[in-house]
Amino acid sequence: MTAALRARGLGRSYGRLWALSDCTLDVPAGRVVGLVGPNGAGKTTLLHLAVGLLTPSTGTIEVLGGRPAAGPAQLAKVGFVAQDSPTYAGLSIEDHLQLGARLNPGWDDALARDRIRRLGLDLTRRAGKLSGGQRAQLALTLGVAKRPELLVLDEPVASLDPLARREFLQDLMEAVAEHELSVVLSSHLVSDLERVCDHLIVLVASRVQLGGDIDTLLATHHRLTGPRRDPARLPADQHVISASHTDRQSTLLVRTEAPILDPAWTVDQVGLEDLVLAYMGQSATDRRDAGRPPTLEVQR
Repeated sequence: MTAALRARGLGRSYGRLWALSDCTLDVPAGRVVGLVGPNGAGKTTLLHLAVGLLTPSTGTIEVLGGRPAAGPAQLAKVGFVAQDSPTYAGLSIEDHLQLGARLNPGWDDALARDRIRRLGLDLTRRAGKLSGGQRAQLALTLGVAKRPELLVLDEPVASLDPLARREFLQDLMEAVAEHELSVVLSSHLVSDLERVCDHLIVLVASRVQLGGDIDTLLATHHRLTGPRRDPARLPADQHVISASHTDRQSTLLVRTEAPILDPAWTVDQVGLEDLVLAYMGQSATDRRDAGRPPTLEVQR
């Protein structure tokens, strides 16, 4: 698998505070990759390192085979839309397009102007007068029109209403299909990731807890419900991700590629949100366990 982004032992500190530490991951190229994790997991720091806004304190990071922001050619390969959809409030949309053309050697002016026209935006209107959804669309236009190989989006729809989010994500998918972009999309909204992403990375405390194609991840995780049982007594190929118990019943989330044949269990499919939350809930001690994947005990 070709990697759009590769990190090995990556860390970034601010004095004694580590925003990201010992992060190792591979982000596949040619995919729409969802990056999800709790606050403080290091997602934004990772993305800022990827686009060259920050430099590593430890470890290495490569983006499309090169060092982030190493020169004009490397900068041209990556588009970035930050969390607040940054635009210049005092500049018009026309000013933004002209600025984009001056700063980006691969700028596709026809693409940019066609997107603005289809969005129904007035070129003379200042960015400070646009709605949040319109600013996000303008930022996406600027990111796509530079014709990058990789588009990095850090919580681009977090502040948008549901309709604006849907419109933004629909336009993103159209851009991906038309221009064959690799995309890394960070979001707390798992429903949005499920709508547009085909690959998922769960980052918790700088460490990758789960990574893979979403269809495969959903197909290999199951919720088991049945008479109370010690999870340690399950077959070795059924890795317990989380467990909850009542006096008589156990509910387990397990990962396995083999069929579950025990008739005592009721087997249900797992939704993406429940899957993500289970991995986010694992403790730091469990995450360092190099052996059998850990069990999260929740007593009720």
